[in-house]
Amino acid sequence: MTQGFDIKIIGERINPGFKSTKALFDNSDLPGIQALAVRQTEAGASYLNVNIGARALTDAGFMAEVIRAIQEVTVVPLSFDFPSKKVQEICLSCYDVGKSAGRLPIVNSITEHRWDLMELAGDFKFKVILMASERVEDGVARSNKKADEIYSTAKRCALRLCRENGLSMDDIFVDLSISAIIADTESLNRNTLDAVKLIGSDPDLAGIHMMGGLSNIGQQLPPKAADGSDLKHCLENAFLTLAVPYGFDTILGTPWRGYQPLPEDHYVLLAYKNFLEQSGSNALRAVRKFYKA
Repeated sequence: MTQGFDIKIIGERINPGFKSTKALFDNSDLPGIQALAVRQTEAGASYLNVNIGARALTDAGFMAEVIRAIQEVTVVPLSFDFPSKKVQEICLSCYDVGKSAGRLPIVNSITEHRWDLMELAGDFKFKVILMASERVEDGVARSNKKADEIYSTAKRCALRLCRENGLSMDDIFVDLSISAIIADTESLNRNTLDAVKLIGSDPDLAGIHMMGGLSNIGQQLPPKAADGSDLKHCLENAFLTLAVPYGFDTILGTPWRGYQPLPEDHYVLLAYKNFLEQSGSNALRAVRKFYKA
């Protein structure tokens, strides 16, 4: 749980998208990976996401070594971040639930179009991250951009997981895409927040978790806000300030960043609220307000 919000963090750093972590993988540096796992655990991570990149498809032995090495130094359960059923099977086979105090791992992630991962539920028990960003329509995967599309996909898939696989709502994390505001001319941020409200108010979905990766929201923006503070971090906190009261309770993020609700009069929160009311070129103009005190 991170200070300031009643929220859990899935530690994101064991991922080759971070240059320092990629170097650990390139050098098969298991002690370095263990140290990174411990640092995230000590910073308050509730889960550790594990993604070793394309090497997972060609080096199953290393994948197994990484999982076992992490479980030697932390009792925090793991989240396996691969779209491949073959890789997920290796991960689940290596995972020792006893070393995580009986807590189940997470399969990250399934979509309505990538449901084959649930075939693993016949042999393993796990929680799931469910991507609500796409649906299947007439056999074709289509992107969800509107709030009702995100909500209806999340509900349909969550109920299917409970009905067909015996999962509880507590076993399901709905991943809601959080878009970069610099290119958001289609009200995607507003639609995501509206979807949070719809999911959080549906009694059929009581107990389900809502989550997202916040790192995109300030992408390609200058780093500093009008007062010289970290604009990206302020934007992440602005989103959380609006989403957490409606049931958004999990972050895929860096545990030591620290997340705090923003005061109602904080100008980044006010500018973000103004941005949410705009669309098209007006939305782009509203982004400028983040740089005006």
